[in-house]
Amino acid sequence: MNPIQEYFLNQPEPARSLLLFLREQILSSDQDITETFSFGLPFYKYKGKMLCYFSFHKKFKKYYISFNHGNKIESPFLIQEDRKLFKILLIDENEDFPLELLLEILDKVKKWIK
Repeated sequence: MNPIQEYFLNQPEPARSLLLFLREQILSSDQDITETFSFGLPFYKYKGKMLCYFSFHKKFKKYYISFNHGNKIESPFLIQEDRKLFKILLIDENEDFPLELLLEILDKVKKWIK
């Protein structure tokens, strides 16, 4: 088993199922998106450049997706905190996830990468 598979399998349910679903959505949204494993986390790159990654927020006790160039995207659902370039989207595994919002944010970030 590779480290990316281990990361997802080590997450508790229901978070694991939602993270795996989001992983598939991110990867299938564009053929130029690739997955790597760095710093113990799954990272997603667009044409070799940082797009986003999954992590866990200790303060909110929720998983999140952190978006590169998030500082250039306006959305009431994104949180910047003290980050300079990234904004995060909290994931609540007990609520319906706004998939259309995720895909919209990914498209905006990809425009900034180009």
